[in-house]
Amino acid sequence: MLKLEGVFPALITPFTKGGKLDEERLRSLVDFVVEGGVAGIVPCGTTGESATLSYEEHERVIDIVVDCSKVPVVAGTGSNSTREAIELTKYAEDVGADAALLITPYYNKPNKRGLIEHFKAVADATELPLVLYNVPSRTGLNMTPDVVAELADVPNIVGIKEASGNIGQVAKIIRATRDRDFVVLSGDDALTFPIMALGGRGVISVAANIVPKEMSELVAAMLKGDVERARELHFRLMPLFEAMFLETNPIPVKKAAELLGLANGTLRLPLAELSEENVKKLRVVLKDLGLLK
Repeated sequence: MLKLEGVFPALITPFTKGGKLDEERLRSLVDFVVEGGVAGIVPCGTTGESATLSYEEHERVIDIVVDCSKVPVVAGTGSNSTREAIELTKYAEDVGADAALLITPYYNKPNKRGLIEHFKAVADATELPLVLYNVPSRTGLNMTPDVVAELADVPNIVGIKEASGNIGQVAKIIRATRDRDFVVLSGDDALTFPIMALGGRGVISVAANIVPKEMSELVAAMLKGDVERARELHFRLMPLFEAMFLETNPIPVKKAAELLGLANGTLRLPLAELSEENVKKLRVVLKDLGLLK
């Protein structure tokens, strides 16, 4: 059974200069974060530019990560189409993923009943553990604590990536679900420390693409109750957390990966290159952390 605890990098999807999936770099990225001590890997999420992957590419990324990862894989399989979310989730299950991450349906703006029925339909179609993903800044829809609490009763819905940025809401979710086998993970690196102080069990992380070891140390410190060490790491990494959102994610993290030689920084339209001004700011942060000369 998947232990949903620790650091799970929201893995970037590397492309070649020509814009095709860079399978070799994808494998090397998996190796890099695994060597950094992460608990699992999340391919095909927002940071992985899932919205611009073809259906075939989406499946191929999951194939590769499952094939080469030595840690559990939580495959991003969400969609605003319930039918497509079911198909992708069943595919991930068939090829050996350990769990699936399901974003709230975007654009459609379903009501509460529609949200609940969407996730239940996916849960009914698979035996995979499912992790909900709430990111209203991206989807235009906030999944409220009462909805999460109802979905937590579904046996194979095991947790949520909470990226609302609302600590009060996170606290309500944790309070409402703490008597169940349900885990809250931070969806925002900068809020990992406070969310774990409330009872969260880790983070699905953008920064872990760049600093998997440091993020793993921060979360491990919180899990064992070493708050002082976790606080120290949190403050050390804060400038990086901020830099990862100088512009729309994953623009800055892909540029950071390029600067560090981890992967090509190529993005797919409609995302465009990080501005020169922000590249300079990013360089300063990476140098201050000792990652870049």
